[in-house]
Amino acid sequence: MVRRIDVSGSGGVRLAAWEFADPPKHPCREGTGGPGAVLLLHGLMGRAAHWAETARWLSGRHRAVALDQRGHGRSERPADGPYTRDAYIADAQAAIESLDLAPAVLIGHAMGALTAWQLAARRPDLVRALVICDMRASALGAATQREWGEWFRSWPVPFATLADVRKWFAEGDPTLERPRPPRGDYYAEIMAERADGWRPAFSRRQMLQARETYAHDAHWEELALVQCPTLVVRGPDGELGRAEAQEMVRVLPRGTYAEIQDAGHLVHYDQPEGWRQAVEGFLESVLRT
Repeated sequence: MVRRIDVSGSGGVRLAAWEFADPPKHPCREGTGGPGAVLLLHGLMGRAAHWAETARWLSGRHRAVALDQRGHGRSERPADGPYTRDAYIADAQAAIESLDLAPAVLIGHAMGALTAWQLAARRPDLVRALVICDMRASALGAATQREWGEWFRSWPVPFATLADVRKWFAEGDPTLERPRPPRGDYYAEIMAERADGWRPAFSRRQMLQARETYAHDAHWEELALVQCPTLVVRGPDGELGRAEAQEMVRVLPRGTYAEIQDAGHLVHYDQPEGWRQAVEGFLESVLRT
């Protein structure tokens, strides 16, 4: 079953939340949401559907909801935004409250992980536990914004077919050091068919706006304010280095660490079984009755 739930986000922006399986008949806690409920937050350019496989195995024991964040997926893309940290955090809060998920486990990838820990720092009453997947606490820097702009311009859009999308992002992208077939599948999910071929389903200008609001700043202080149990997950070929990840765990009052072998930035796509084992083990430990 796939079920869409409409949510009103910050400023009345229309957001689409998704359940990819039937909620468990016997949740691990009482209530509609309860401490066993999970909200999944994708990264920049992502969409809720990227969490479909994760949400399905989570749904055996949890109510798992994935959110299309503003500017992404089937959620609204307001021309003038805002695409700020405050807006994304407020949207996630609205989803938790309107869907009665609190206190929820937040699972976030990249930008979604930053949103998750910033919300956990500001509203600890809403968050039971946290999974941070491949997101740095250090500033990414102005140079990376320029690099992202150049990268967007390098995309050979429109793509004639989805097979072309998969091939370019898995093999042809000049930023790749080696072929990564799961990356092709990931990017195929964020394309939409137009009259002239396949193009991004989002505005690249808006994506750069969203990234601008966090790329220049470090986020260590907010990380240190997260009081709930937190798992920091990375792959050896991802964007979060081992030393920084271990420092994040040290800064977190209740942090733990997991490294998924042979994974890159898209940990849950590159190594879905390793990802599942790490997350299930963590949830088992923190949600034990």
